[in-house]
Amino acid sequence: MLSLNGKIVAITGASGGIGEATARLLAQRGAAVVLAARRSERIDAIAQDIREEGGRAATCVVDVTNAEDLRRLVSTTVERYGRIDVLVNNAGIAPISSLADLDTEGWSAMIDVNLRGMLNGVAAALPVFREQGKGHLVSIVSVAGLSVSPSMAVYAATKNAVRTVHEGLRAESTDGVVRTTAISPGYIRTDLADSMADPDLRHRTRENMDAMGIPPAAVARAVAFAVEQPDDVEIGEINVRPTVQA
Repeated sequence: MLSLNGKIVAITGASGGIGEATARLLAQRGAAVVLAARRSERIDAIAQDIREEGGRAATCVVDVTNAEDLRRLVSTTVERYGRIDVLVNNAGIAPISSLADLDTEGWSAMIDVNLRGMLNGVAAALPVFREQGKGHLVSIVSVAGLSVSPSMAVYAATKNAVRTVHEGLRAESTDGVVRTTAISPGYIRTDLADSMADPDLRHRTRENMDAMGIPPAAVARAVAFAVEQPDDVEIGEINVRPTVQA
């Protein structure tokens, strides 16, 4: 089993799904985790579970669309544990719909959470990583950013943009201070479909998640693999998809 003893990791979107699974797994493997999300009661309960199992966990209520909240997450992590080794940008929403539906509010929300939220994380963490002399940015992207399906144009655009930002940051980080990892899952069994307004689309997406989805813990293991690597090893991108049997 991989060991993450001594790692300090902050995780957005940690109130459920991939974020929760990542927090639990990393804590089990020795990391101290700071769970960030809007649902304070939920992250407090998860953190309490982690502590009762012998792990180290703290919480910070965060709306990733608010840049100040991300700065507070980073400062809270540093104040609590002395530094921040890894920021996992996981928060995301998917109120997907056909472009012809003109759901401009849904488009804006995905841009604000999926892309702007990630950029807020970058802006908050980079100065601290530079001051510390090292740091690791991990973002949960999506295979949707690689292959666009009907009804997913704007969602895919936000995820592709996050991947582009990661590649740009990797290209700029030639001094080895900042490592970046983009993790792109396929269907994951989470509650992401709940944000979809179209009931038929929501139902089809849930069916696909049930039929083809993999558990959030599979993505958590990919995060753990990237995070535990030595400082001179960078895992730039990981795609996490189920194996299809013929």
